[in-house]
Amino acid sequence: MTQIDYRIFADADYPAAIKLWESMEGIGLSEADAPEAIARYLGRNSGLSFIAVAGDQLVGTILCGHDGRRGFIHHLAVRPDRQRQGIGSELLRRALRALTAEKIAKCHVFVFRKNAAGCEFWRRIGGEERVDLAMFSLSPDR
Repeated sequence: MTQIDYRIFADADYPAAIKLWESMEGIGLSEADAPEAIARYLGRNSGLSFIAVAGDQLVGTILCGHDGRRGFIHHLAVRPDRQRQGIGSELLRRALRALTAEKIAKCHVFVFRKNAAGCEFWRRIGGEERVDLAMFSLSPDR
């Protein structure tokens, strides 16, 4: 197996990242995942998102940010042939450590209920499933 290298997610990583996200079941994509939107997110949350690379191939991503109060994880994704090798856990560890350095004490992740593998991952690594909350989405231009 090729060694995995981890580094901060850069704007130049977007083409490989979107290709990975589009290939993954359970990842929902929208206009918020357009190149300009991801560049804004990375700029606003500098040093909090990471990628995993094997040789010259991107094999995993995590988008991480915060609002000054709570952290948020988006698009923790690992190529199916590289899953169960600790890559997702390492990406998460790096993102959580970066949030801790920003003095953010709690982090949330949104997972589609139909994404059984994703839900199982978050349960396995100790995520607390919140069934007491409902999530609502609004468009500011409504």
